[in-house]
Amino acid sequence: MLRDRPARMTETEAETLAVRALAFIAGEPEELGQFLALTGIGPESIRAAAGEPAFLVGVLEYMLSNEPLLIAFAAREAIRPTMIAAARHVLDATLPFEG
Repeated sequence: MLRDRPARMTETEAETLAVRALAFIAGEPEELGQFLALTGIGPESIRAAAGEPAFLVGVLEYMLSNEPLLIAFAAREAIRPTMIAAARHVLDATLPFEG
């Protein structure tokens, strides 16, 4: 018997998940400091950057690189951790190719 395939995550759903991940990171002062240091962005610029798909991909990549953070966020959101990778894939596909 074939399983029904789940619907593909939309770009809007991926963006929403990335923004929620950013809010989660922002709620953890130590993580936020590390994230800001890695991105080189200042706290005053986060709101504007959150509207940029490339920045949201970076948020998801940061989350994927930190397993304890990833697991904690997934538990809070009641989602599988692989949903973060799916959202990253969807958003990455929207970025212009720079080859």
